[in-house]
Formats: sequence, C-alpha cells, structure tokens
Amino acid sequence: MRWLRWWGEADDEPAPTPEPAAGPDAAGDPEQIRRRITDAEQFVNQQAARLPAAAAVKARWLTDTLREILDTSANRSLDIHAVLLVRNSVDDFLPTTLRSFLNLEASMRDRPAAVPELLEQLDLLQEAASNILVAVRGQDSDALVTQGNFLRTKFSGSDLDLP
Repeated sequence: MRWLRWWGEADDEPAPTPEPAAGPDAAGDPEQIRRRITDAEQFVNQQAARLPAAAAVKARWLTDTLREILDTSANRSLDIHAVLLVRNSVDDFLPTTLRSFLNLEASMRDRPAAVPELLEQLDLLQEAASNILVAVRGQDSDALVTQGNFLRTKFSGSDLDLP
C-alpha cells in the first residue's frame, strides 16, 4: 500500500505479496518453509508479465536454489544460517525486491537504471543462496569423511597394536 501519493494515481495496481509465515513454531519447520517457497514461486509466476524476463528467470532460479537448500534437511537438520537465509529470502528479501520494482511507475521501470538494479539485487540474493547451498553440501561431505575415518579407526587395527 502506498501511504503518500502526491504525483497522481498509478497506471497499474501495486503488486500483491505473499504473507509471511506466522508464529515462532513455523520458523524452522521445513514443510512450512517449503510452502513459503511455493508461495514465492506463485508470486513470481503471477508477476512474470510485469517483470523483465531475466528477472523472472533469476527469481525462479533463486527459489529453486532455496528449495535445494531445504531439501538437504531430509538428511539432517539445517544450520540456523541456512534456515534464516531461506526463510528470510522467501518471506522478505525476494518479495521486497520484486515489489520495489513492480511498484515503480511504468515510466520509471523503463529507465535505464531500473532493470540493472533489479537484476543486481537478484544476483546478490542468488549468490548468498548458492554459498549456503555449497556450505550445506560441504557439511554433508565432511560428515561422510568423518564417518569414514571413524570406521577405519574402529574396524582396522589400532596404531598401538604391536606387530
């Protein structure tokens, strides 16, 4: 909703946004977060005609990456940083970025700086999500190596065994 509107009426309606998840219980629940990712995807799809094509593609790439991060929770609990990034991205960062662009007057959206600014913001979100995905996958890899070291120590002869 626009509180101040001194230059006249908008040529189109402001973009609706998905409602944030309610309550502290939903904070780290993977199924609740998965629903929020689906809501964010639907928001991007609904607004795709009003977004530059590259922005719609980048936004969907981001939601796909966020879903990949969340999917790693099937193996073990997600790190708090991963949970916060995913949840805040779908509840705040992505919708706010897109809504800020969509709420511009049509003539402002066509200015040379508007689209590159939107794409840069989406790139920053994607970079953060990709970094978290790499870290989460790295934790899985580290866990596998640690388990392998444990098993080798457990089931092979001890370094203290006499020949």
